[in-house]
Amino acid sequence: MNKLLYGVAYYDEYMPTDRLAEDIQMMQDAGINVVRIAESTWSTHEPQNGIFDFSSVDRVLDAMHEAGIHVIVGTPTYAIPTWMVKEHPDVLAVTKDGAGRYGARQIMDITHPVYLFYAERIIRKLMSRVSRHPAVIGYQTDNETKHYGTAGPNVQLKFVKYMREKYESIDHLNAELGLDYWSNRINSWEDFPAVVGTINGSLGAEFDRFQRQLVNEFLAWQVSIVNEYKTEHQFVTQNFDFDWRGYSYGVQSSVDHYAAAEPFDIVGVDIYHPSQDELTGIEISFGGDMARSLKQKNYYVIETQAQAFSHWTPYPGQLRLQAYSHLASGAEMVAYWHWHSIHNSFETYWKGLLSHDFLPNPVYNEAKTIGADFARLSDQLMGLSKQNKIAILVSNEALSAMEWFKLPDGRNYNDIVRWLYDECYRLNMECDFIFPTTSNIEQYKLIIVPALYAAPDELLHRLNQFVEQGGHIVYSFKSGFANDQVKVRTTVQPAIIEQACGVNYNIFVSPNKVGLRGTINSESGSVESWMELLTPTTAEVLAYYDHPQWGEYAAITRNQYGNGEATYIGCMAPGEVVHHVLRAALERAELYGANQQLPPEVTVKTSLDSDGKEVRFYLNYSAALVQYSYTYTSGKELISGITIESNSLQKLEPWGVHIVQAQ
Repeated sequence: MNKLLYGVAYYDEYMPTDRLAEDIQMMQDAGINVVRIAESTWSTHEPQNGIFDFSSVDRVLDAMHEAGIHVIVGTPTYAIPTWMVKEHPDVLAVTKDGAGRYGARQIMDITHPVYLFYAERIIRKLMSRVSRHPAVIGYQTDNETKHYGTAGPNVQLKFVKYMREKYESIDHLNAELGLDYWSNRINSWEDFPAVVGTINGSLGAEFDRFQRQLVNEFLAWQVSIVNEYKTEHQFVTQNFDFDWRGYSYGVQSSVDHYAAAEPFDIVGVDIYHPSQDELTGIEISFGGDMARSLKQKNYYVIETQAQAFSHWTPYPGQLRLQAYSHLASGAEMVAYWHWHSIHNSFETYWKGLLSHDFLPNPVYNEAKTIGADFARLSDQLMGLSKQNKIAILVSNEALSAMEWFKLPDGRNYNDIVRWLYDECYRLNMECDFIFPTTSNIEQYKLIIVPALYAAPDELLHRLNQFVEQGGHIVYSFKSGFANDQVKVRTTVQPAIIEQACGVNYNIFVSPNKVGLRGTINSESGSVESWMELLTPTTAEVLAYYDHPQWGEYAAITRNQYGNGEATYIGCMAPGEVVHHVLRAALERAELYGANQQLPPEVTVKTSLDSDGKEVRFYLNYSAALVQYSYTYTSGKELISGITIESNSLQKLEPWGVHIVQAQ
């Protein structure tokens, strides 16, 4: 597409009355130029086995085309119809909690041959119906796809085959996974037990990896079918989601997004977040940075909130701020779930852009201003790119391992990722995400590594080499501890990276009233959750533990290694300490600048337009008027059209946005 997309999910099938023409008129008034349809309504399109009815799809496609609104068609495979379960009850996923029951969505076994037969049939029937329709610009395969915990007999059989190919011999398998423990040793492939009851973290994490691979295979299979029908100018995407804690929170545990994204033309995501007084922009930024990094190009926000919950209904100005925040991270589409608030069933009170009365409301009226601006500014804001010099390394393998071995207070991998990411955000440290198999890490000057608990030797050696050749790394605790089979290394910890970090330990404890002292200290809180008692070999100590028994041990260190530096944070320190550590790393990597000196309420995101000009988004995440110094070359503020002079003091309205394009 050559323009910004502003859209909604639209379900004509859910409407209590026929109001398609009225909805389209209201969409046009709001600048809506794309809708997503069909991904949730298999039972409408195939009411009985082999009986198809796409009349609701045809009706919407024809009406949208006449109105000049584009359509993304979803394959309706994530919510199965009743007749399938009646005829084939075993298509429901068997999980560690037992056999599945019909009712919710995403309850099927995505490997079951009967489910796959029917899924392929509905995809092909739908694609053959819509692929040549002029309204259709692309397709979404399935929706928020995961493995849904599927672990029934057919999945267990596939897992045994996977393990035989990977480990080749029973002796190798037992040795690598430590299965002699508690007589868990497997002495023949035929005796391989179901994994759902295992107490072995290595075996359990391997099954987690296998389940994620099932998702990759399922999505690639769907893409291959859709690709048979799509035209040259149509795309295929997927609506990836994130770890959920009542909102989008962190790395998705059930999907390896980096691998799963490979067959898609463009990455799509949904991003939901706290609002009102809790709106910070962090979740928008996290989801955007992740989506952009999966294919190192811009992405679509397939779903985000309009009103949603009553405690998320945005304050005046927040819907605009959120929309521009997505663009600032690299989105080229912002779409709401959903257009109208439905009147029945599970999501009755997950409100759309329109309330249950279908009348204009303050949120809809604000959306009208966004749609108008997107249309007006599309040429300037399409095709923006980033050249970040900071990256955060995340790993599904480390995440799985730490699900088996959480911190003593129950915190897990994503808690540590967000502990570091959030402080990067507050420092206006724009970053990409990288992954264990990312090859081009040398393009970055600073890499932040949260809790790389399980990792192959090769990756740790690559990170050492990155430092040696002039890079900077900030590690958190629990890095380098185990290999990729979650077997704890027998060498001094942190294993292998001890060489670059210049520090080691062999004792760790749960903190109790422990502070920090040294060049970095904390006056507002204590160490939480975890602490490693570090002994420096060549490293400089930035902070010791402030404790009568543990005070001789280092808590945070920094080491010169080759031409670069490695900082090691051996404990879950208060946020202000992490802030200080990251700021120091920025300065030493020569990345500290004007963006780090902005008021704390102001977030700035920088991109390059197609002519190589810098475009900066200044975002005020507060209910107060704030002032900031614009220190770059003079530019044009795109929303207002006003010239912004270099070294001028600018006022940013509550929940306000400035977009400055350098001249």
